[in-house]
Amino acid sequence: MNKRILALIAVSIATLIYGVNYTIAKEVMPVYIKPFAFILLRVAGGTLLFWFAGLFIKQQKIEKEDYKKIVLAAFFGTALNMLAFFKGLSLTAPISASVIMVTSPIMVLVFSSILIKKAIGLQRILGIFIGLAGAILLITYGNSSSANAANSNLGNFLVFVNAASYGLYLVLAKDLILKYHPIVFVKWLYLFGLFFVIPFSFNELKEVVWQDIPINIYWNIGFVIVFTSCITYLFNLYGLSKLKPTTVSVFIYLQPVIATIYALIVGSDSLNFVKIVATIIIFLGVFLVTKEVDKATK
Repeated sequence: MNKRILALIAVSIATLIYGVNYTIAKEVMPVYIKPFAFILLRVAGGTLLFWFAGLFIKQQKIEKEDYKKIVLAAFFGTALNMLAFFKGLSLTAPISASVIMVTSPIMVLVFSSILIKKAIGLQRILGIFIGLAGAILLITYGNSSSANAANSNLGNFLVFVNAASYGLYLVLAKDLILKYHPIVFVKWLYLFGLFFVIPFSFNELKEVVWQDIPINIYWNIGFVIVFTSCITYLFNLYGLSKLKPTTVSVFIYLQPVIATIYALIVGSDSLNFVKIVATIIIFLGVFLVTKEVDKATK
């Protein structure tokens, strides 16, 4: 099995974990733990696990000029990305959040064109506008009937901020991943991200009533820390080291499928006309954006 196939498998597993994470994390927030406090647990747990894992690999020194790049990647790939996502997910429903995340490949293309002067072309420009139109439709009119969706509009917008932040992170992290071992890179990414997260999250963490949290919710918290934070990052980092950022980001369009199936099975969300139409529009935009990329990577 060649390295490209292994990278595709790794990214697929990460996507599966992300897909079920929408519902698993939603069951925790905001009833038992508020979103920013949950992110502090997630980033702190990930930092400990990655630095522990770093003890078992060959040490690699980070070049001084790369620390600034890692700090920037940590802000967009850990802090802003996670804070916006969990806050948005706490306000909206799992299916809507997963659909909004599909815009990430579009944002990767936009940031690639700005930062690395990647040519877009008319087809991709059309795809960008169509995809963003679908996102705006869902943000504006995609109110959920779920009792757990306190403010769907704001929640969907924050998830879009998360998608844009994640797209920018994929572009910023590409060169660093090629240069450093994945665990070496991600342990510094999480450590710097932890410093960004603490000021926003510490007060919410102090409000948690730990003795009132059921055992099954503790399992959910553990899943998010170990699988969603650590396993997915390692698998995506491995994918980034072997694949193009746009190829990795394309796997995000599988998340709504997984998230929808899981949410419907456990009864945490429902479908409506706006969600279906917005999903079709966003997928059309993503198809136009990624069609030429797929041809180029064959």
